[in-house]
Amino acid sequence: MQMSETLTPLANHVLIALPALADPNFSRSMTLVCQHDQEGAMGIVLNRRSEYTLGEVFRQMQIESDDEALCARTVLAGGPVHPERGFVVHDGAGGWDSSLQVADAVFVTTSRDVLEAMARGEGPANAVVALGCAGWGAGQLEHELAENSWLTAPADARLLFELPLAKRWQAAARRIGVDVTMVPDYAGHA
Repeated sequence: MQMSETLTPLANHVLIALPALADPNFSRSMTLVCQHDQEGAMGIVLNRRSEYTLGEVFRQMQIESDDEALCARTVLAGGPVHPERGFVVHDGAGGWDSSLQVADAVFVTTSRDVLEAMARGEGPANAVVALGCAGWGAGQLEHELAENSWLTAPADARLLFELPLAKRWQAAARRIGVDVTMVPDYAGHA
């Protein structure tokens, strides 16, 4: 990935899965849109636990860390595309080797150097690590939005980094005045 100078239309927004979205990869998910243009979209699900901790990822990558709290952090299941690849959503530019700017203070980095910095206690102030991402081909996300599969809301640091995973989906919808627990679990058009 290369640094992007121009932000894309839905970048730095979250997709909030409506209850009717039955795809098990996205049911009740909150996905940060990292890139969105005429060729498609890429995002990272930020409210799904994977089966791994950051310590396990560090061990697999032969990265040393003595920070027990950091090593105990949950790694997220970021989506069904490239589930073997790590994606670090973080604040602060940091000058990492392979970063994509999502917003003024939000980046996604896929290079090892950000994980090494985190292990040394020199990484970004706020960061979440996910395995895999979500991807949509040209026009696919727009079609899913028109089919009432998703709501969109602006992202912020609280949604991305602070809230417990179990609260992110509902909190994202509340940002735009929607109680997703009151939305029917079927879709239709009037």
